[in-house]
Amino acid sequence: MAEPTAHTLDPENAKIVTLARASRARVGAAQGAAVRDTDGRTYAAASVALPSLTLTALQVAVAMAVSSGAPGLEAAAVVTGENGVDRAVDQAGVAAVRDLAPAAPVFLVRPDGELVATLNQ
Repeated sequence: MAEPTAHTLDPENAKIVTLARASRARVGAAQGAAVRDTDGRTYAAASVALPSLTLTALQVAVAMAVSSGAPGLEAAAVVTGENGVDRAVDQAGVAAVRDLAPAAPVFLVRPDGELVATLNQ
């Protein structure tokens, strides 16, 4: 049986995976993430690692959605290449998603597009 990929997701969820992958690759960040709000708008971000500020990509994407007035989230995706994808990756980012949408799926994806896990609740 073939490994699941972003291509096995529905088109809207595959889109946020693609956006997360592109954000990570564009700046060479450790992580990329994207979220889709309940109005269908998407927000993509890369992780931030400055001496005075460290944020995961998912935290940045959620913050972008909230600061743009998103009423809630439908789904999120996180892409990381750090030793594959740790299923416990980005607890702070997942917690931020849960603040807005307790049941929204969070897709954990490798840089090659392989879907590793889907976190629900």
